[in-house]
Amino acid sequence: MIGKLNHVAIAVPDLEAAVHTYRDVLGAKVSAPLAQVAHGVTVVFVELDNTKVELLHPLGEKSPIQGFLEKNPSGGIHHVCYEVADILAARDKLKAAGARVLGDGEPKIGAHDKPVLFLHPKDFNGTLVELEQA
Repeated sequence: MIGKLNHVAIAVPDLEAAVHTYRDVLGAKVSAPLAQVAHGVTVVFVELDNTKVELLHPLGEKSPIQGFLEKNPSGGIHHVCYEVADILAARDKLKAAGARVLGDGEPKIGAHDKPVLFLHPKDFNGTLVELEQA
C-alpha cells in the first residue's frame, strides 16, 4: 500500500538556525519558509536526491508543533510521510485493520497541496505517520 518515503519532518525550535545547518553546513538546497496557517506551522523543505526533509516551526499559539517542542526543547523527528496512490482506499484499509486515523478521518490538503492523513503513533511503533496521495 505505501509507496516512496515522501519526507521526514523535524520540529525545530529555531527555524533560521536549522536552515543555516542544512544549507550552509550540509550544503543542501533549502526552500524559502512557507506559512501553513491551516496547520499551524511554518515549513521549509530540504531537497535531497531521494526524498525531502521538512523543517517544522510553530506558527501561532495553537500550533500542534508547540506541544512537541515543549516536550522536546531541542526539536526532533516529528513524523514520517509515505506516499499512497489512493488516500481514501488506504484510509479505509487501515481503519478496517484497526489503525486509528487522527482528526475527523477526512483528508486535509497538506503543505505539498495534496491530500494527507495522519495515523496514530501508538498503532505504528511510536511513530506519527502521515500519508500523502501521490
